[in-house]
Amino acid sequence: IFRIGLANSLYTMCSVDQYSCVAGGFLVTFPAVIPADSQAKVCASLLYPNETLHMSIFLKLGDHATLLLEKKTNEAFYQCFHFQAPAVEKESIQSIRVEVRGESFQMMKDSSVMFKPYSEITFIQTDKPVYKPGQTVHFRIVTLDTQFAPNSLFSCLLVQDVHQNRIGQWTNVSTNGRILQLSHPLSSEAPLGTYTLSAAVGETRTQHSFKVKEYGKPVRCFPLVNINSSFYIRSIRFALVSVALMLVICPHHQLDKIGCGSHVFNMSYFHNLDSNFQGTLAFNAKVEEQGTGVILQESAKVRINNTIGRVKFVETPSFYDPGSNIEGKVVDFKDLPVVDMPVYLYRGYWSSDVMLNLTTDQHGMASFSLNMTDHNDHLNLRVRTQFSLTYYEDARQAISPLQPVTVQRPSVSSVVLQNVEQPLACGKVAHFTGKYVVVGEKAQDSPLNLVSGCDGVHLEGVSLATKKALVCLVVLQGEVSFELMVDPEMSPVLQVLVYSVLPSGNVIAGNKDFETEKCFKHKVSLEFSPPRAVPAEQGTLKVTAQPGALCGLSSVDQSVLLLEPNKQLDADKIFSLLPVQKTTHVPYTLKDSETCLHVRTRRYVIPHRNDALRVFTGLGLKTATNFFITMPHCLLFKGQTYHYTQHYGEWDGYIAFSRHTVGLSGRVFDPSLEHQPIETVRTFFPETWIWDLVEVGESGSTEVPITVPDTITTWEAEAFCLSPVGLGLAPSTQLTVFQPFFLELTLPYSIIRGERFELKATVFNYLPKCIMVCAPPSSDYKLEPHPGSQYSSCLCASETKTFQWGLVASALGAVNVTVSAEAVPSQTECDNEVVSVPEKGRIDRVTRALLVKAEGMEKTDSHSWLLCPKGEEIKEEVKLELPENVVEGSARGSVSVIGDILGRALQNLEGLLAMPYGCGEQNMALLAPNIYILHYLEATGQLTSAISEKATPFLKSGYQRQLNYKHPDGAFSTFGTGSGNTWLTAFVAKSFVKAQTFVFIDPTIVEQAQTWLLKNQKPDGCFNTVGKLFNNRMKGGVADDVTLTAYITAAFLESKTSVSHSALNNSLACLRSDTSYLTNTYTSALLAYTFSLAGDHEKRDELLEHLHRLALEQGGLLHWSQSTTEMTLSVEISSYVLLAVLNKSPLTAEDMGYAVRIVRWMAGQQNSYGGFSSTQDTVVALQALALFSTLAHTSEGSSTVTVQSTSGEQHRFLVDQGNRLLYQERALKDVTGQYSIAVQGTSCASVQTTLRYNIPTPVSQLSEAKVTPANFVFLHSRYNGLLESTNMVLVDIKVLSGFVPDPLSLTQLKRSELVERVDSKGDHIEMYLKELTRNIPKFYKLQLQQELKVKNLKAAVIKMYDYYQPSDYVLTEYSSPCADRMLSL
Repeated sequence: IFRIGLANSLYTMCSVDQYSCVAGGFLVTFPAVIPADSQAKVCASLLYPNETLHMSIFLKLGDHATLLLEKKTNEAFYQCFHFQAPAVEKESIQSIRVEVRGESFQMMKDSSVMFKPYSEITFIQTDKPVYKPGQTVHFRIVTLDTQFAPNSLFSCLLVQDVHQNRIGQWTNVSTNGRILQLSHPLSSEAPLGTYTLSAAVGETRTQHSFKVKEYGKPVRCFPLVNINSSFYIRSIRFALVSVALMLVICPHHQLDKIGCGSHVFNMSYFHNLDSNFQGTLAFNAKVEEQGTGVILQESAKVRINNTIGRVKFVETPSFYDPGSNIEGKVVDFKDLPVVDMPVYLYRGYWSSDVMLNLTTDQHGMASFSLNMTDHNDHLNLRVRTQFSLTYYEDARQAISPLQPVTVQRPSVSSVVLQNVEQPLACGKVAHFTGKYVVVGEKAQDSPLNLVSGCDGVHLEGVSLATKKALVCLVVLQGEVSFELMVDPEMSPVLQVLVYSVLPSGNVIAGNKDFETEKCFKHKVSLEFSPPRAVPAEQGTLKVTAQPGALCGLSSVDQSVLLLEPNKQLDADKIFSLLPVQKTTHVPYTLKDSETCLHVRTRRYVIPHRNDALRVFTGLGLKTATNFFITMPHCLLFKGQTYHYTQHYGEWDGYIAFSRHTVGLSGRVFDPSLEHQPIETVRTFFPETWIWDLVEVGESGSTEVPITVPDTITTWEAEAFCLSPVGLGLAPSTQLTVFQPFFLELTLPYSIIRGERFELKATVFNYLPKCIMVCAPPSSDYKLEPHPGSQYSSCLCASETKTFQWGLVASALGAVNVTVSAEAVPSQTECDNEVVSVPEKGRIDRVTRALLVKAEGMEKTDSHSWLLCPKGEEIKEEVKLELPENVVEGSARGSVSVIGDILGRALQNLEGLLAMPYGCGEQNMALLAPNIYILHYLEATGQLTSAISEKATPFLKSGYQRQLNYKHPDGAFSTFGTGSGNTWLTAFVAKSFVKAQTFVFIDPTIVEQAQTWLLKNQKPDGCFNTVGKLFNNRMKGGVADDVTLTAYITAAFLESKTSVSHSALNNSLACLRSDTSYLTNTYTSALLAYTFSLAGDHEKRDELLEHLHRLALEQGGLLHWSQSTTEMTLSVEISSYVLLAVLNKSPLTAEDMGYAVRIVRWMAGQQNSYGGFSSTQDTVVALQALALFSTLAHTSEGSSTVTVQSTSGEQHRFLVDQGNRLLYQERALKDVTGQYSIAVQGTSCASVQTTLRYNIPTPVSQLSEAKVTPANFVFLHSRYNGLLESTNMVLVDIKVLSGFVPDPLSLTQLKRSELVERVDSKGDHIEMYLKELTRNIPKFYKLQLQQELKVKNLKAAVIKMYDYYQPSDYVLTEYSSPCADRMLSL
């Protein structure tokens, strides 16, 4: 804050009706709000005392006073000093008292001041502003004080999704004065929208948002963003461009070589539009890429500005002598003067009183003259042009009379700071100029002197030459200049205050804000070397900062940043966190009381337009003075008080403080040819490339080695560093990754063996010169040259060339399609110039995977055993057979061995079932087994960090996905719609409780779910069945209240709810009173487990005895079944029996022997992924097997497994304690024949043979598909089973090779009757049907789009199956879209 004195002398101020004559004057300024425990600043001035005066300044709190300054002098002085502000813990209002005493002069002023503590500031940085579902969010947290010095504070961090569910939490984490760096994986089905990261530090919470959305690689397409604009797209043909007014600007437009095009149109068309015109044009552009046929669309809006210029006053005075003439001019302010334009001069800013009609001359100027003989007051002038749709901005001018300063006529003198170029550059000298006008004061025969100061800078003795006084009243005009070195302490805004005490005792003041560069004391820089590179090139990233600093580096693909621009961490975002950046007022609580002015003769007092006090308070400054700094707010006349309302005119400037001052605004808280050519093989395409913490050594710089990614893009790098000096932020720097030329492949996701498609490789030349490109065919697979194609071609600057081959794949599986292009020397001229060969990137090679599938449908046959020898050899025999109609070449067999019955499931945590995971129950089938296996491994001491790192991401992802199916009332349902589901809600609640051991689970979610369940408990203690559970084959299973009550009760007991809880007491009483379980094996098994958890041994033993009588025994193995055909229920029932047997204390050898017989049977039912046939049996079976494995675990023993065929093929496996969790698999050469499995040793081994093969699609009459020439697939389905309706039905639609589903058609399919969900994954579409009612047909329609032409197109399979009994299925095929016929399954 500057004080600039424009007068070096002070006259005794004697004003009748105002003040008594005084012998001196004083002015003390200080901030109204001062940060607690800081160095506060006070400035005091005493002007020309007539005697020796004693000034004392005190800080007062109640009766306690602290002396801040004491000075005795008979000379004028100006002095600023600091004092230590009190370290208060909350806002404290105190007062500053100024006392000035002399023999004939005494005055005392009190002014309130506030001391305020400010919280630390925290910022959060994410690596990107936008993420796809399934990606990982990397973020950093930093806590600083208000001077940007690092702080060490503990905090609580939360991640919340779009529904405000807490999906991640870290408690009691500390930055330790440094940078806290964490990450959070998003679920692959994370809901799209805005997510929030929040950090609570003390009582302050800071939030940072990021978005989750689906996006592809952004294409930078900018159609018509200005009236005269261009299109920047890499393509050859530009199609339709139209505007919202239905004007076709250019039907077709050919882009140039670099993909640019422009169009200019005349805006005069819009002059005659009516008032309904909104002033915005919407443009739509569609681009088709030549060669590939890829089409892109983009849109933009342009706003039309109706303001075409403005008028202004020039050479017009600000003051006039009453009785004189005012001469002025008005000029049109535009690039070119407007001649003969009518303009109108008005009296008053809002008046319609036209004083003069004027017309501009050849220079666009109009002159006027006003006779002021009868005027002696202020005059406001306004000039405007004739109104129309397009117009010129008005101009305004205020003119004041030149009259002596009296109480009735306060001073109209002013001082104004002039604008300078902004922002002010840090580290450079800024030059300032203040212009002053002194009106109506008595002139003095001496020059004016300047005294100024700011934060220790002191300038004085700068002389301002002025005219000598020849008359009493003068208009004294001039300017004063000064300069200042701009340093980081002045960021982000430097506020300058200029004031003067006039001879009359009036104070005039002016201020202006000057934006500075947002800079820091800690200087940080980044530099890539080289700044341009080819993919996979080695380089360095040099970081320069304070010695010993810790720096957070990041580098992100610029095209990703363009999706959400202006979201990176920058100085603007850092400075926005400051509690105060600038101030605009003095808090109301600090307003000092005012006294009324005593007058002897009643009179009208004109409000003071240039109120100096308003300027001071607008900067958050308090004053203590006896000068005339503002008009009094009231008058005292003959004992009566008279008030008036102040009306302020317009003021220039915006009041605020630089950041080292305080206030209450703001927030607390963004080769050369002789060498071997360098070949580029591009496989690394990240979005976030660099995300590291790097320490800068004592030298103050470090070089980070880098390998350039393969993406052809610009990488945006940024860094911030922390050191004791404070925070430093580097200007962002860029690395441009270029390829002199590069190629892109166009191929389908998958094809069926025998199909043929056109493989297209498009080469783009980004060099300014022509090259000769050679793209020879590969010998890795069968490529047929395209008719008429040549595989070497001239390619000049910014041109493209597409090479084509016919590809036929014969090998099954994932085939790597590799195409390379090379710039080669040639004597052939291209476009009349000799071809060049780049030094870098002469060869570009791209590899993409193509999935080649066999014809027909895939089947899997597996045989599993749990073999536990006790020193003796155990043998099993198995015969591998293939059906007669097996598709040739599709069969492949394997044998796998693992030393733990749960090991196979551990190997396939992400895919225990050969079915999708698209609903709430399926997701739990993925989540819950992870929990059981981790608990088992932890209990047996086998949970390694590697296993934990593999399993916990699945838990986190599963937790987030499950929240997609949560209802606002706390319940969960299969698809998150309709009513909640009691069974699923209980399943989720108990699983979440168990998962809390390993990952964060919001306890509120569990509490809400359990509360919702209890609300659905009936008076008899049983629970209501709410929501549909789809497995209707249980017949009195979870569809009836007793079985459901048993399940919910068991879920509460597994969640460690006390059995004495009233709700559980009631539910157990309800279960004891029911005997229907005697007719239902499933219910009996579930009840046995529930009473085991409740500790009711009598009821448990009764139920187990009943179940033993129902057991099915085969070869010493035990299992139970609801019916002979329901294998899914057999696994689930047997699992509940196993859980009931094992939940006993103490557990006898007889109990374990009985359990082993059940476990061996269950092991034989495992699929090749480690799961079972459906979601429910998989979850319960793995829970039971995990409990068994925990109880039966031993850390000793080893075994040898030998697998041998009759043809002599042999495989030997060793299983011991060191590799019991190692999944060992060997391919079988003989996929058919007799095999023997022998296990010898002292430890168990889980052995499985797997045979996979394809057969022709079997045809069913229950479903059929018809394909029209317009690529519409019509699916007709019906159910004719024994039940009234089916369970949930899944429809798996394989998409024809070269085709993709139409997005709009998918959306419409999702809205079809009974459709709960539709997913598109790879070359399959998965549709979930709620159910099918017997003998009621259903029809569904799907449209496909052809992306690539495929010859010999094979039929694609549609499979429809029961969700809970996948063995119940039907199949159909559909073929070429040109075949208009019905196809049977």
